[in-house]
Parts: sequence; structure tokens; C-alpha cells
Amino acid sequence: MLLALKDLASLFTDKKGIQDDMMFYTVTDQANTVQPKGLFIPINEESGELLDAIANGAIAAIWEYEKKLPRYTPTHFPVFFTNDKAVAIKNILKLYSEKLDGETNKHMEITNFKFSNKKLLNKNNQTYDIAVILEKLTNKLTIDTERRG
Repeated sequence: MLLALKDLASLFTDKKGIQDDMMFYTVTDQANTVQPKGLFIPINEESGELLDAIANGAIAAIWEYEKKLPRYTPTHFPVFFTNDKAVAIKNILKLYSEKLDGETNKHMEITNFKFSNKKLLNKNNQTYDIAVILEKLTNKLTIDTERRG
């Protein structure tokens, strides 16, 4: 089961671009990663430019309100706006995990999550396991909340 654009539309109230019936094969934080039918989520400056992500196959992006959307962004390109990308990723992973829960089709297509931001990863510096990423984000959010509070 693939992550769908309508899934994201249910999570994000502020969006722009064509809200067509798209499916995402890849979700990544790296613009230079080949991402066929990808959702690009730039975590920080090391993530790269939206233009590179589009050139590598991104068909939508999650974008922070504070950061200006590049002028070259196509008007039809779906962009979902958030105040906190870590929370956005956590919500996407949680929604996708719930969507997959109970699926038993062995030949089912699934969305490939590729995150390489070291703060999100385990000690091996690489993981594609949704549960590990979700746990790391949850722990990070708890620590950040405790520091603010």
C-alpha cells in the first residue's frame, strides 16, 4: 500500500498546487536521492534544494512556513506547509503505519522511506525501518518539549 496525496491532505490544512490522486513511491529528506514519485521533506540545509529533488523525481514537498518557497517551484507542484517538520514526519509515519496495519498481501507495493539525517537515525547511520524512525522522532519531540517546558 502506497502513501497517497489524499493521506497528506488529511494531515495538512495549508497546501498549494494541484491536489490530484497521486501515490508516493518514495519519501526522503535528501534532494540528491533518486526518488521516483517522491515526497521531498527538507529537514535542514544539508537536505539540498527543491530543484534537485524535482529533477530526481519528487512530485510533492513538505515545506516550513518560515522558509520562502523558491520562485522556480511549478504552480501545479503540490506543497504542504508545516510549522514543524519533525512533527510532520512523525504524523506521516504514524498515518502510514496505521494504513499498513493488518495488510497481509505479500506482493503489495509499499512506499520507501529514505531518511539520512543523522539525528533521525540509529547508531548505524542508516535505517529504513518506519518503527525506528517513528521512535526516534517521538523521543526527540519528548526531549524538546521537556526543554521548553
